Amino acid sequence: MASIRVCTVSQVPELGAARFEVDGRQVAIVNLGAGGFRAIDAVCSHEHAWLDEGDVDADEATIECPKHGSCFDLDSGRPRTLPAIAPVNVYPVTVNDDEIMIEV
Repeated sequence: MASIRVCTVSQVPELGAARFEVDGRQVAIVNLGAGGFRAIDAVCSHEHAWLDEGDVDADEATIECPKHGSCFDLDSGRPRTLPAIAPVNVYPVTVNDDEIMIEV
């Protein structure tokens, strides 16, 4: 796996997400505040919707699809609620100084 620089810490809102193109794919970087950062495919597996536009729950480490409400586990990519049944990819994240890196 290759480690790729995605963005800086300041480019991702606290308790929110931002979308970036990484190696030809759309990835959402999610800021869980004290819980750190996560990286997940930015497109919902149920129907095309941008997950980075959904609500983030730092306590549950989930992101909610803004289109139909499926919540995805930010550590596994698995949906926790319907209508989504297929997981999305997650990527290991490291933060070096102010740089957010993911492995793809």
